[in-house]
Amino acid sequence: MARFGDGLAVGPDLTAAAEVAVRQAVDGLDGPPDLLFVFVSGGEDAGGGDRVAEAARRAAAVAGARVVLGCSSGGVIGDGRGVEGASAVSAWAAVLPGARLEPFRLETLKAEDRLIVVGMPETREDDVVGVLLADPYSFPVDAFVERSAEALPGLPLVGGLADGERGEVRLFSGGEVLEDGAIGVIIGGPVTAATVVSQGARPIGPDMVVTRAEENVLYELAGAPALEKLEEIVLDLSDADRELATRGLLIGVAMDEYADEHERGDFLVRGVVGADTDAGALAIGDVVDVGRTVRFQVRDADAADHDLTALLDRFGLAVEGALLFSCNGRGRATFADSGHDARLLGRAFAGAGVGGFFAAGEIGPVGGRNHVHGYTASILAFGAPGEAE
Repeated sequence: MARFGDGLAVGPDLTAAAEVAVRQAVDGLDGPPDLLFVFVSGGEDAGGGDRVAEAARRAAAVAGARVVLGCSSGGVIGDGRGVEGASAVSAWAAVLPGARLEPFRLETLKAEDRLIVVGMPETREDDVVGVLLADPYSFPVDAFVERSAEALPGLPLVGGLADGERGEVRLFSGGEVLEDGAIGVIIGGPVTAATVVSQGARPIGPDMVVTRAEENVLYELAGAPALEKLEEIVLDLSDADRELATRGLLIGVAMDEYADEHERGDFLVRGVVGADTDAGALAIGDVVDVGRTVRFQVRDADAADHDLTALLDRFGLAVEGALLFSCNGRGRATFADSGHDARLLGRAFAGAGVGGFFAAGEIGPVGGRNHVHGYTASILAFGAPGEAE
């Protein structure tokens, strides 16, 4: 009997689809599920957030799980495939004997000139991982995740930002449907789990040390104006890579300054968002300190495919089940169809239950710190109890 299962159902009747997806996910499990995730894509013909909420409540009632969580999205993943832009429901179920599951709901309170996030449970020594689902319109998810090391020291967070037709985001916690904030669960106890984040980018040019910067503006790289260094690198590229750089240039910040070489997967990848030709400076989507090592990056379908394939090939865990949070820009917008990431996980984790959704931003650790990403595939994989990671 299996400990993990997944299901997916497509159709305009979301309530019926939810029941079908959940029954697929729990069929063949070794007992009732302890944890169930359900993700609902409303599609254009689903009738809005009320129909999504109804489907979520039906899924919770059918599952009979200890903890039920989920959210609305623009697409769902399960049964070895992905579905975008259509009415569909995916479900992922897990039997976790002896595991401690602590669901939570996060809200924000105003305190003078700042926001305070409340609702996070206290950490425990046997915490393994946290899963976080957030409404990006009402919850300061970037700030919370970037500072999570202070409130949740050593706890990896994996998850995604919810989405919905016409911005009607819904979060599901048990039989309750929420319209703002964030929800999640901390998983602890005798659970074996590992995370992987595929950023889908390929380095170009050499490693360079940041020699002058202010906040998110890079003024000098390797002692020269940042824009000048970029122009040198772009001139040396092939025509194909030069075209990729002009369509969407990225920069990677090395996570391990002491590594002899930095290759694919060794960087936290962020966008290059602007240039100042007078100052020779580049603005990027993160704050980088002087002394950090950076390297420019490009992204395309081949780079995204090769990066995820390489990471899965060297994954050190015999996986029984996995949650997949794939960017809504990685489905049909990047690949030939919506099932690319699901198929790669299906091949790498043969026989495992894999479920998830297409997120409006993905959450996962890189270099031992939690971050919010774009265009990534963030994965939480579970192995047999007691297996070494």
